[in-house]
Amino acid sequence: MDATALYVLAVILIATLIRSTFGFGEALVAVPLLALRIPIAVAAPLAVLVSVAVAGLIVAQDWRHIELRSAGWLIVSALLGIPLGLFLLTHASDQVVRLLLGFVIVGFALYSIIARTKLRLETDHLAGLLGAGFCSGILGGAYGMNGPPLAIYGALRRWSPQRFRATLQGYFLAASLAGLVGYAAVGLWRAPVTRYFVLSLPCVILGVVAGRWLNGRLRGDRFLTIVYAGLIATGTILIVQALAA
Repeated sequence: MDATALYVLAVILIATLIRSTFGFGEALVAVPLLALRIPIAVAAPLAVLVSVAVAGLIVAQDWRHIELRSAGWLIVSALLGIPLGLFLLTHASDQVVRLLLGFVIVGFALYSIIARTKLRLETDHLAGLLGAGFCSGILGGAYGMNGPPLAIYGALRRWSPQRFRATLQGYFLAASLAGLVGYAAVGLWRAPVTRYFVLSLPCVILGVVAGRWLNGRLRGDRFLTIVYAGLIATGTILIVQALAA
């Protein structure tokens, strides 16, 4: 267990805790910090493998809280958005796309925090589900950030923290498995990925258990405020990345 391995375990523990507590947000931590110490060709598939494990553990624990219809439509529409995300990654202006996405995400979150009349969906809205899933697929295909559109839809629906967390994991389980198959197909699932994953399993389990405990103590408006803060952080990172390019 060298210093690099200890660093990797610490990052995975923090990322897993964030994901297990709020349902999303580990993309702000996992790959960017892992890539500081290990090759991106190891960091990216490792993050996806950890995502599968986290989502699988949460779904096994809390499957009763999953909005199955919502998760199904989100997954189907995301699969349609992934090819467009990959196209944008290879053909579009990365700077312009990141700026637009960043401002849209930050703008929505700020409006939701300060507006007197709160945007809200009382029931599932098919167009909203398809739009959120499609945009999630685009963001995932281009930047590995599936979470923001899903978080926006969950916030509009006013899902409880438990339902929010569980439903997003139902989505992430399917999406991450698809990503893992892709990494394996192109030969990126290699021995170092498996080694770091096996070493990190105790941290993953600890992060999931602690995150579930924290999630169960979050309530309504306080939880939504944290979700909006996470969206502001995500959007700000996209804007900074675009301006620094």
